[in-house]
Amino acid sequence: MSAFQRFTPLISALPSTVPFVGPEAIERNRGLKVKARIGANESGFGPAPSVLQAIRDNAGEVWCYADPENFQLKQALARHLGVAAANIAVGEGIDDLLGLIVRMVIEPGMPVVTSLGGYPTFNFHVTGFGGRLVTVPYVDDREDLDGLLDAVRRENAPIVYFANPDNPMGSWWDADSIVSFARALPETTLLILDEAYSETAPEGSVPEIDALIDCPNVIRTRTFSKAYGLAGARIGYTISTPETAIYFDKIRNHFGMPRLSVIAALAALEDQAYLGQTIAAIKTSRDRIAAIAETNGLKPLASATNFVTIDCGRDGAYAKSVVDGLMEHGVFIRMPGVAPLNRCVRISAGVPAAMDLLEASLPDVLKAL
Repeated sequence: MSAFQRFTPLISALPSTVPFVGPEAIERNRGLKVKARIGANESGFGPAPSVLQAIRDNAGEVWCYADPENFQLKQALARHLGVAAANIAVGEGIDDLLGLIVRMVIEPGMPVVTSLGGYPTFNFHVTGFGGRLVTVPYVDDREDLDGLLDAVRRENAPIVYFANPDNPMGSWWDADSIVSFARALPETTLLILDEAYSETAPEGSVPEIDALIDCPNVIRTRTFSKAYGLAGARIGYTISTPETAIYFDKIRNHFGMPRLSVIAALAALEDQAYLGQTIAAIKTSRDRIAAIAETNGLKPLASATNFVTIDCGRDGAYAKSVVDGLMEHGVFIRMPGVAPLNRCVRISAGVPAAMDLLEASLPDVLKAL
């Protein structure tokens, strides 16, 4: 190594990694073609036709930057949610917003509480800013609210991350329990309440906006990537008090939002009828995934998301063999990365053709194992 240390000690010590291996990398590395892309929790049902038309109609504007204040999108989200535009911050997907939140609060060595096996991209940001992860195991395949609260108090943690509904297990808590958890936190602890799957959650599981809008130590993160079918457009937003939201303006990439992504988000918000159709299609697909699993002697877990987690009944090595075996048939799925959750695989809702291929391939894979 050169005598001159070009990078910081923190960055030099971190591994070069990608939290998720994409289907494109699998195709490159294994020489296989993905025929059913049902592993990344995208929406195979796609965005509304009205959204695609809006993109086509405005494609000629791609030479322009988007409004760096995101004024129109913040106004539309405020109307949709019943809050003030000042309660909203916009970013390039939840992943970007999580990084900004960690950057706002965490200095090297500070503890950050999360669930063991929870969303790994959040962990990626914490370690990238020098934070110290404090993890709490799942209980009965869902995040442990009491355990998270105990860890926060023990560590005097400045951030706790909690997803509802949860990725990777698809589990959820009722709204009253979440509000009680948020209000029991010390005022010095910021709760990141990740609600990426809020649109597909059952009634009574997502707190009303008014229930937490007055909490200065709560930031709720949401996205257009899941039910709205715009994962590739990278559109996320936060809901918080205005005093908290304004901090994003101190560090965000003001020209980060692609112009066509903003146009797509505005059109998606206008087409709530299509969103309703997609949510119904997701439920139908979840039911079919569960039925396929049960037919093959596997146990589907109840899901409030756009995917179903399936207990394969053995260990992580066996579950990985199922993932790899399905890929041999062109079916791309994923699995949780941490034991004991990694006894499971996770299958995203998808169009009937993808479900047909899954149904045809799974028995062969299990038989070969």
